[in-house]
Amino acid sequence: MSLEFLFASGIGVLAAGGFWLLLRARTFDVILGLTLLSYAVNLFLFAAGRLAPGRTPLLKDGVAPLLANHADPLPQALVLTAIVISMAMTAVMLVMAVQARLANATDHIDGREPRA
Repeated sequence: MSLEFLFASGIGVLAAGGFWLLLRARTFDVILGLTLLSYAVNLFLFAAGRLAPGRTPLLKDGVAPLLANHADPLPQALVLTAIVISMAMTAVMLVMAVQARLANATDHIDGREPRA
């Protein structure tokens, strides 16, 4: 199997798991689903810069400054920014979920227990 196929499969599994968890009725499952989706988007952005093992994103002496010789640094910068933003948003969502749990005495999205 090629590296691209395995990478795309990993992105697909993370996205599918994230969507499945988003459809759950509990707040922690939704937060975990959003986190998995953010991981999938980060990997997708990283793959947009071409998978180029062994290539540096910085210019080096003696190497022609062509994109064929270097990795694209823009997706790497986007992923680093997205990681920081997703960690902050996860923390905010967790605080809101804990406050909703304390206020409603349940952790279901709609605030009531499901019927048995």
